[in-house]
Amino acid sequence: MVLIVKKLNPMIALIIVAIVTGLLLGMPVTEVMASITAGVGSTLGSMVMVLALGAMMGKLIEDSGAAKKIVFLLIGAFGQRNIQWAILLTGFLVGIPLFYNAGFVVLIPLVFAIAATTKLPKLYVGLPMAAALSVTHGFLPPHPGPVALSAIFHADMGKTLVYGLILSIPIAIVAGVLFPRMILKKKISFSITPFSLPDDKVLPSAWSSFSAALLPVFLIILGTVGAGIPGDYVFKQGFVFLADPTVALLLSVVLTLFIQKTSLSQAMLSCNEGVKSIAMIILIIAAGGAFKQILIDSGVGDTVKVLTANLSLSPLLLAWLITGALRVTLGSATVAALTASGMVLPLIGAGASAELMVLSVGAGSLLFSHVNDTGFWMFKEYFNLTLKETFSTWSAMETIVSVMGLLGVLLLNQFL
Repeated sequence: MVLIVKKLNPMIALIIVAIVTGLLLGMPVTEVMASITAGVGSTLGSMVMVLALGAMMGKLIEDSGAAKKIVFLLIGAFGQRNIQWAILLTGFLVGIPLFYNAGFVVLIPLVFAIAATTKLPKLYVGLPMAAALSVTHGFLPPHPGPVALSAIFHADMGKTLVYGLILSIPIAIVAGVLFPRMILKKKISFSITPFSLPDDKVLPSAWSSFSAALLPVFLIILGTVGAGIPGDYVFKQGFVFLADPTVALLLSVVLTLFIQKTSLSQAMLSCNEGVKSIAMIILIIAAGGAFKQILIDSGVGDTVKVLTANLSLSPLLLAWLITGALRVTLGSATVAALTASGMVLPLIGAGASAELMVLSVGAGSLLFSHVNDTGFWMFKEYFNLTLKETFSTWSAMETIVSVMGLLGVLLLNQFL
């Protein structure tokens, strides 16, 4: 309510709510402040480098033109009739290293240019991009939500990434390709105007563009798979080292500096700007960690576990419901996920692995974006939609991603 009614900055609101909640739950003042300090430290301690390096990586890709190169190459390869698949894949490739807002801003001019060239509705081209960015934001490290939840739940980030990829692909296809075709069926007609690629001298090469975008994910998956091979062998510790997201992102940043044509001084400026762009995100995550710790230390999480012990609900479903309710109330997906984490942490156990709990909470954090979410207004204003149209497109798409994410998590739980 503080976020909605008073329009406070989420970081300030979360700290205030954490303090007030602790005091109202009977915690001594000294314990409240100690919990807040511990929550900030434990949350940021295991993830701040991942966030910073991920932001550097994303900014390098953005400023070098690699993101644009990927878009143009995919469109040239897929053709106009399969333009949605090109945009969907582009959203994945660009969305993995970039945060949602950055990915949206980078891709939206290209979406409009493609729509104008092909004479297709902007939403037909834009929804695949939004769906791909949304699923990467909710399910795939190194985005802030999944990274923070992995740290809080002590989940294996490599496994979380692998499971997240398994969920993300079919969800993005339904929400980003099939859903727009269903709602815009009568407005779709294809133009025969050819789509021309830009001069190769303007943008980096295809190899360097794809390498930079996919390198962090490739390294994390390679390390996770290698470390998972049973038995001891010579390179096992090397794979374990490589699977660490901080190591994978650090190597990716260093290698990107060599394969991109940008000067070192310009690349360092990009890295600085990338970190500056997520300063508030880091502070919000820190404040969310503080609130989470208050909920844990005050016993709220244990109370939730006791109250739900007799319910015939999967812990994963319950986590999704709690997070979804917070998402609808608070607006911010990251804030909702972090707030819910303190409540559902005690539910992790034999029936719900830490990795699947990350994905369940991530799915719940995407439920029904509406007027209290900045993403809602960004989508509305860029596509020049009415409120009704935004609800029937953006909000519906986010809800599809959320519900399918829950179903996918429950299905994975049956096989793991």
